Amino acid sequence: MSERRIICNCNEVYNDEIIKAIQEKGCKTVEDIGEETGAGTICGGCVDDIQEILDEYAGK
Repeated sequence: MSERRIICNCNEVYNDEIIKAIQEKGCKTVEDIGEETGAGTICGGCVDDIQEILDEYAGK
């Protein structure tokens, strides 16, 4: 997941912003990401994508 791509269309949040929130702010849940970036807080359509990023990066 190295290319920059939009994850949350509603709030225009990109994957690199979510990765940064995980690595620099210690976000560990979809709710944490929502609080930090706004992703997943409107329609919820990106929640699965956010969880995939968390699964990949939160343990590192």
